[in-house]
Amino acid sequence: MISFKKKIAVAALLVFTLVFSACKKDEQTKVIRLGHALDVSHPVHKAMKFMADRIEEKSDGRLKVDIYSSQQLGSERELIELLQIGSLGMTKVSTGTLENFAPELKVFGLPFLFKDRQHRFNVLESEIGEKLLESSVRNRLKGLTFYDAGSRSFYSTKPLNSPQDLKGQKVRVMESQTAMNMVKYLGGSPTPVSWGELYTALQQGIVDGAENNLPSFYLSYHYEVCKHFMVDEHTALPDELLIGTVVWNKLTEQEQKWVKEAAMESSEYEKEIWREAELHALEEIKKAGVKVTYPEKEQFREMVQPMYDKFKEDPELKKTIEAIQAIK
Repeated sequence: MISFKKKIAVAALLVFTLVFSACKKDEQTKVIRLGHALDVSHPVHKAMKFMADRIEEKSDGRLKVDIYSSQQLGSERELIELLQIGSLGMTKVSTGTLENFAPELKVFGLPFLFKDRQHRFNVLESEIGEKLLESSVRNRLKGLTFYDAGSRSFYSTKPLNSPQDLKGQKVRVMESQTAMNMVKYLGGSPTPVSWGELYTALQQGIVDGAENNLPSFYLSYHYEVCKHFMVDEHTALPDELLIGTVVWNKLTEQEQKWVKEAAMESSEYEKEIWREAELHALEEIKKAGVKVTYPEKEQFREMVQPMYDKFKEDPELKKTIEAIQAIK
């Protein structure tokens, strides 16, 4: 449910929308508003800014995207709900959060699903990827493209060298049942916490650590509190750019084409800057005194194997897993 505070923020946004639309009426300019939870220095934000610029270029200024970053309009789940009712046009969320609205996407939460980075891209850009993008349409959420979010690893205020070190640790996870189950199988205690509240939760000891990609760990300043980062690369959950079908269906066929093309172009651009961001983050956290360890991954694989067995009890998920594994 959307909190009272967020309802006030949305109400203010809607008032602004009415004023802005009136000012632009003569120019016949349509504005799509995009809200997300990331900092403006994050590569995925930069990719969405690239997309917004391309949409404006393609449409000669007749279609624009205004971006509201850093949870100005709410958490990922709240932003999804705003898309569903048409109060917001677009958002970027992790597929881990989105699995609550499209269960098919929980396949991305399976640890060690992809062979490597290139295999991940090959899957996301295949027919399987396109099918998964469409899986949330029944809930008024249309996937436009995937953004690379790298691999996720564990970090903590306590030493981390192997999965045994996670035993008993309170680990922040997204609102994803798949992520919670993974942490349980690895011996940790999964604790859902909003991304915007995580720094304080780490400081106060509400949680001992979390799991995420390197750029997010660095740009969130979590390295100031957590001095241990274990590069186990357990999952590679992509981000997904969504547009609410309430807004999508109001666009003309040509406008829809501009939006889809620009989204795909921004995905290619994001690939280039993501790798640079990973290397920069790794260098900077080491300078800040974070101990980075590289554990043997086979132990992790063995401990989470029951997740594969459970998933394959569902015929559709079994089919998807096998199709993903078959892609070169």
